[in-house]
Amino acid sequence: MPRSSALTPRHPSSSAITAVLALSGTVVALMQTSVIPLLPDFPGILGVSADDASWLVTSTLLASAVATPIVSRSADMYGKRKMMVVCLAIMVAGSVVAAVGGSFVWLVIGRTLQGFATALIPVGISVMRDELPKEKMGTAVALMSATLGIGSAMGLPLTGVLYEGLGWASIFWVAAAAGTLLLLAVALVVPESRVRTPGRFDFGGALVLSAALAALLLAISKGGSWGWGSEPVLLLFLAAAILLSVWVPYELRVSQPMVDLRTSVRRPVLMTNVASLLIGFAMFANMLLTTQQLQLPASTGYGFGLSVISAGLCMVPSGLAMVLFAPISGRIIRVFGGKTALMAGAVVLIVGYVGRVFFYDSIALVIIGSTVVSVGTATAYASMPTLIMGAVPITETASANGLNSLVRSIGTSTSSAAVAAVLTAVTMTVGAERFPAFDAFKDVFWMAALASAASMLAAVFIPHSAAVTRPPAPDVTAGELVVRGRVLAPDRRPLTPAVVTVLHIGGEPVDWSRVDAEGNYSVALPVAGKYLMVANTAGWTPMAEVFEFDGRTLEHNFQLRNRLMITGTASTGGHAIAGAAITLLEAGGGYVATTRTDEEGTYAFPLPPAGRYVMTMLHPRTEHAMAQKLAVDNRSVTLDFTAPAMEQSSGEPVGA
Repeated sequence: MPRSSALTPRHPSSSAITAVLALSGTVVALMQTSVIPLLPDFPGILGVSADDASWLVTSTLLASAVATPIVSRSADMYGKRKMMVVCLAIMVAGSVVAAVGGSFVWLVIGRTLQGFATALIPVGISVMRDELPKEKMGTAVALMSATLGIGSAMGLPLTGVLYEGLGWASIFWVAAAAGTLLLLAVALVVPESRVRTPGRFDFGGALVLSAALAALLLAISKGGSWGWGSEPVLLLFLAAAILLSVWVPYELRVSQPMVDLRTSVRRPVLMTNVASLLIGFAMFANMLLTTQQLQLPASTGYGFGLSVISAGLCMVPSGLAMVLFAPISGRIIRVFGGKTALMAGAVVLIVGYVGRVFFYDSIALVIIGSTVVSVGTATAYASMPTLIMGAVPITETASANGLNSLVRSIGTSTSSAAVAAVLTAVTMTVGAERFPAFDAFKDVFWMAALASAASMLAAVFIPHSAAVTRPPAPDVTAGELVVRGRVLAPDRRPLTPAVVTVLHIGGEPVDWSRVDAEGNYSVALPVAGKYLMVANTAGWTPMAEVFEFDGRTLEHNFQLRNRLMITGTASTGGHAIAGAAITLLEAGGGYVATTRTDEEGTYAFPLPPAGRYVMTMLHPRTEHAMAQKLAVDNRSVTLDFTAPAMEQSSGEPVGA
C-alpha cells in the first residue's frame, strides 16, 4: 500500500480538516510576532546592537516573501499536503536551531527557517477548496484567512508568559513541539489533493523573483534605520526595479511560469490584490500601535504604562473576535459574495480607525478600538481567497493564493516602515526622555483609514461575477478529475495564447485554463460525466465540443481548423494583378505585415488584433498605389482592390 494511503483516512472529517489547517495557520502566524516583545531585551541577551537584533524579524520576513510563491506553485505541481508537511518540517527544524544554537547567528538562521512556514496558509486555503463541501468552505476559508491576525495577536501575550516563566529559549521549544504535533496531524488527517498541474518548475523565474522580493523588502524594512536616502537602501530599490523589469517579460515568455501574469492582471485578481495590499497595511498598523500605546508611560498623556505581558493580554480580545467572527464572515460571503464582504470589512476598518483618533483615554476604549479593527480585518481577509479562487483556474488556486498572501505581506512590511517613520518624526519630551507624540498615532490612524478607504475603492472595480465562489465544491468522497490536453493548429503546432473553458451541459461554469507556451492546458472536473468544452485563441474560429469523461481517459486535445483571415483580390480592368504588394498598417501608422498577390490576384493575412487598419496595394509594373481603411473585430474580412484600367500603346488594358 502506498505511504499516502496508509497515512490518510479515506473520507476524513471536514471538521477535522478545518481544525488541523486552522491550527497550523495560527501556529505559523505566531512565528511572525513571537520575538517582537523581546526585541528590547535581545541586545543585552545576545550581546548585539538593537539594529542587529531587528534581523530576528527581518530574516523571517524575507524568508516568508521568498518561500510563499515558490511553495505555493510547488503545491499546485507536486501536491498540497506534501508542501504543507515540508513547511512544518522546516519550521520545526528552525525552532530547534534557534533554541539550541545559543548565539545571535544561529538564532537568525532559525528564524529564517521559521519564515518558510508562512506559505502554509495559502496552501491550506487551497486544500479547503479541494476537500470541503460547499456549505462548509466559506466559513473554513474565513477562519483560515483570519489565522494571520489571530496568531499575531495571540503571540504577544504567549511570548511574554513563556519568557517570564521559562526564558527566551522556551519560545522556540514550544514552537518546535507544536509544529511536530501539527506535522503529524496534517499527515494523518489532511488528504493529498488530486488537483495537480505537473510540469517543469520555473527555476529561473523563482530565482529572479526571490532576489527582487528580498531586495524590495529589505529596503522597506531597513529604510528607517539605515536612512531612506542612504546608498544601500537606494541600491536595493534600484536592484528590485531592475530584477522585476527582467522578471516580467521572462514570465510572459516561459512555458510554465512561476506566476501567471496574464491571469494576475485580470481585473478580479488585480483589484483583489490591490485591496489586499492596502488591507495588510491597515491591519498591521493596529497591531503595532496598540501594544505601544498600552506600554508607554502615563506621563505622556495617552499611554498606560502596562507591562509586556499585560499589553499582550489586551490583544487577546482582538484575536478572539477574529475567531468568533469567522462564521459570520463566511455567511456574508455565501449570501452576498466576496466583493460585498471585502467592502464591508473596509468600512468597519474605517470606523475603527476614525474612532481610535477620538476615543483613546482609557484602556477599555483602546481595546474596543483594536477589536473593531480586527473584526474589519477578519471580514476583509476572509473575502480575499474567495475572490481569488473564483477568478483563477482551479489548478492554480494555491499559487494564486500564494501571490495574494505575498501582496498582503508587502502591505504589512510597508505599514511597519511607515509607522516607524512617523513615530520617529513626531515626538514629545517628557522629563529627560523622548516619546512619540499622540499626533503621530493619530497620523497613522488616519493613514490606515485612508488605506482602508482606498481598498474599498479597489473593491468597487471587482466584477460582481467574481464576488461569489464559482464552481460548486467537489464531492469529497469522489475527488476531482484533472483533465489535460493541448490546443493545436492543423499542422500540430501549439496555439498560444489560448484559453480552454469547461461548462456543465446546462451552461454553468466548471473551470478554465490558459494554455502554456507548448499549448498544454489542465482543468479540474468535479465528477466524471458529460461537459461542454470550448477552446478559443485570437485569430482562430473557436471550437466547442461535448465530451464525456469516464474517469479513466483524462486527456482531450483540440485541433482548431479555421483561421480567421483578411483576404481579397487585386484587379484592374477585370484582370487579376499578380505580384502586387499588399501592406497592412495600423491606423496610427505602425507597420504590421506585407504580402504579394498570387497568379490569380488573391492575397491573405492572418487576422490581426481587433482595431482600425489601413491596407495598401502597389501595382508591380505601373506602381499605381491604392489605400483603404479597414475595421477588424473577431471575424474574417474580405477586402478587394480594383485599380482603374490603364491603356498600353496597343490599346489593351494593363493587367498582370
